[in-house]
Amino acid sequence: MDRRNFLKCTTLAGSSFALASCVPSINSNSQDEVSPSASPVVVNEPLKVGFVYVESVGNFGWTYAHDLGRRDMEANLQDKVKTTFVENVNEGADAQRVIRQLALDGNKLIFTTSFGYMNPTIKVAKDFPDVVFEHCTGYKRAANVGTYQGRFEEPRYLIGMIAGKMTKSNVVGFIGAYPIPEGIRGINAFTQGVRVINPQAKVKVLWVQSWYDPAREKEAAQALVNLGADVLTQQTDSSTVVQLAEEKGIYAFGYNTDMSKFGQKAHLTSVINKWGKFYTDKALAVISNTWKSQEVWDGIGEGMVDISPMNQVIPDNVQQLVNAKRDEFIQGTAHPFDGPVKDQKGEVQVPKGKVLNKQGQLAMNWYVEGIEESISNDKP
Repeated sequence: MDRRNFLKCTTLAGSSFALASCVPSINSNSQDEVSPSASPVVVNEPLKVGFVYVESVGNFGWTYAHDLGRRDMEANLQDKVKTTFVENVNEGADAQRVIRQLALDGNKLIFTTSFGYMNPTIKVAKDFPDVVFEHCTGYKRAANVGTYQGRFEEPRYLIGMIAGKMTKSNVVGFIGAYPIPEGIRGINAFTQGVRVINPQAKVKVLWVQSWYDPAREKEAAQALVNLGADVLTQQTDSSTVVQLAEEKGIYAFGYNTDMSKFGQKAHLTSVINKWGKFYTDKALAVISNTWKSQEVWDGIGEGMVDISPMNQVIPDNVQQLVNAKRDEFIQGTAHPFDGPVKDQKGEVQVPKGKVLNKQGQLAMNWYVEGIEESISNDKP
């Protein structure tokens, strides 16, 4: 269960919600092998590649990062590929219709970039066995369906280290989207980073029950400032949090892409998602008929996630600590959930010398020590 599993995971928040429908607009390694690739692409013809986006490509967030990856793939492969995308596709009935239409239009590789597209992807894939599908953050695979996601917890931990140093009030605010395992995992990793630098600091969390709602994100950010937070970060997709921090004279971190242009003084760094290499590699695998259905969960070392350049206001010794930890993540000698890890009650969830296993990370539904709110707190 991961990034876009909000249709099934809202019970974690103790509340229900609904997504507004959007009218789509078309614009022309642990790895587990399941089975061989679908049929090869016709030689000398460009591979037609389709993308399905949950938001607008202009939001500078999650969807924008995926579209940068699409453009990187085009630049890398040039006339070997021909791409198209559909944006603002809700995760209900529209998703299956759009995915099916992309397959009918001759796209032989289709990337569906939101968790809520998982079941629609699986359903359409059964009817198009000669088409390859890659679904972002899901867990269901098939002969012609692979899954992929980033280890977002690695850069989250790194920005937590920075937050722990830069806070003066010892109150750090986190604006969450939906209280699903991926969101909780990111908040926990962030808090682990905060407290390794500053054990006195506390993290306050507010959920906005939306991936992209600038007004609600701003409201939550202001509420956290009112509670004493002088450093803010987010799981949501707009640049609003960074902009508010710039207005208030405090610090913030961006998410998905480098958001430094929205707050040159406030912006410390951003957690960034880098999909270009993955998209390029998967397209080449389909072209060469070497594609396999796999689970891909890659981190900084594989180039799927990272942090953007750090603001020079961050002390040199802190930047050195962050870069050293980043190197350890790349080398595999450290993990955001290296034990001991305690929960809010002070009970050890991960003993010293152990690491929280994959299943524990993907199903995380508890907060680590240092977070004051309960997971079911209300939206602002």
